[in-house]
Amino acid sequence: MSTETAAPELDDEDRKLLTLAKGAMGRAEAKTGAAVRDTDGRTYAAGPVSLAALDLSALQVAVAMAVSSGAPGFEAAVLVGTADDAGDPGLAALTEVSADAYAVMVAV
Repeated sequence: MSTETAAPELDDEDRKLLTLAKGAMGRAEAKTGAAVRDTDGRTYAAGPVSLAALDLSALQVAVAMAVSSGAPGFEAAVLVGTADDAGDPGLAALTEVSADAYAVMVAV
């Protein structure tokens, strides 16, 4: 996983994920946001879920949305947050589905 303190050099597809992750973060009024791209090119973006009965990181939610929609695998993920989010549990879910998927962390 790549960790950056500013927006890294991203290709157009990964910049799209960054935009989607930031948008999800803003809509959720959260400190983090995430977006994933599946192997079919579809994208999923999410903010974290923090309820008494359920606590999921933004990346966990994005991965779960994709898997529940039938995503066959993942190409990439972008996680927007703080450097502390580098140990996000969603990374394990991402690589469980696709060991060769890559993730980019952008600290804000």
